Amino acid sequence: MDKQSARRRFGSLGVLAAALALFALLTGCGKASDAKQAGASAEQPAKPKTIKLDYAYYNPLSLVLKNQGFLEKQLKSQGIEVQWVLSAGSNKALEYLNSKSIDFGSTAGAAALLGRANGNPIKAVYVYSKPEWTALVVRADSNISRAEDLKGKKIAVTRGTDPHIFLLRILDKAGLTEKDVEIVQLQHPDGKTALEKGEVDAWAGLDPYMAQTEVESGSKLVIRDPSLNTYGVLNVREQFASDYPDLVVEVLQSYEKARQWAAEHEAEFKKIVSEESKQTPEVVDKVLERTDLSDFKIGDVQKQTLQGAGEALLKSGIIPESTNVTQTIDELIDPQFAAKLTP
Repeated sequence: MDKQSARRRFGSLGVLAAALALFALLTGCGKASDAKQAGASAEQPAKPKTIKLDYAYYNPLSLVLKNQGFLEKQLKSQGIEVQWVLSAGSNKALEYLNSKSIDFGSTAGAAALLGRANGNPIKAVYVYSKPEWTALVVRADSNISRAEDLKGKKIAVTRGTDPHIFLLRILDKAGLTEKDVEIVQLQHPDGKTALEKGEVDAWAGLDPYMAQTEVESGSKLVIRDPSLNTYGVLNVREQFASDYPDLVVEVLQSYEKARQWAAEHEAEFKKIVSEESKQTPEVVDKVLERTDLSDFKIGDVQKQTLQGAGEALLKSGIIPESTNVTQTIDELIDPQFAAKLTP
């Protein structure tokens, strides 16, 4: 091969090598770009523009939080607004959580367990109260005094709530089931009204309406058992907690401000609860007398309380026979967020 031919050949190889190098460079950049894009998609989602919470007359701290605007002040610098939705009962709060109408909802612990067992993807992350908020209520002239007397009677109840589960458990202790009574499904305030009008014989009551009918109509709480009242818990949508764990903690921090404020401003606290729930000071006094707001921690104590409620739900057929109650409770109770709060 002559020198000129050799130069042409090696020159062509040089061009080819340069082309291959350029291709490799461009391909590498593409891969780097793809990797960067994949990394970006794996990052935490952008913070929401609005956080939606419920407020409920059975959750006094929610009334303080809404009234005092602690959460609005905390989130203002992040450009996040707060939207409030009224929950008339645990069942409504669970509906709103399941439909994503709210991000945080107030329920009884047993109601949250029922929701989780039925596929509602929620986490219970905070205790807002340890109440005696339900009992069996009858009119002043009623001769009903024990669970055995309920056989064949009409009983108003809101299904899927602590009063409903309380009713199941007292019936079970008396050797009865829902089939032995006539259940009238009504929301809590309507159940109170039905009792006072004589449309039902008894009502599985809930405060503040239970206290209201005691004070204003002389109704009697004939079956009481604080141990069958499960804790008031704040629930969050599981996806929200996964996407925005820091915001969950911020919401709980604001709840803590409300709890501490209520303890330090007793008279103002009662006034807020009275005005928000449209109940007289006498009714509010009765409600708060049987409501312990002193501790926010959630964990093993609540799990133990829910075990009995879960077994009652299983026995009555309210949740599927295949439900593993202990596992469902473990999936529901999530103490990690409250653990980051300072007592």
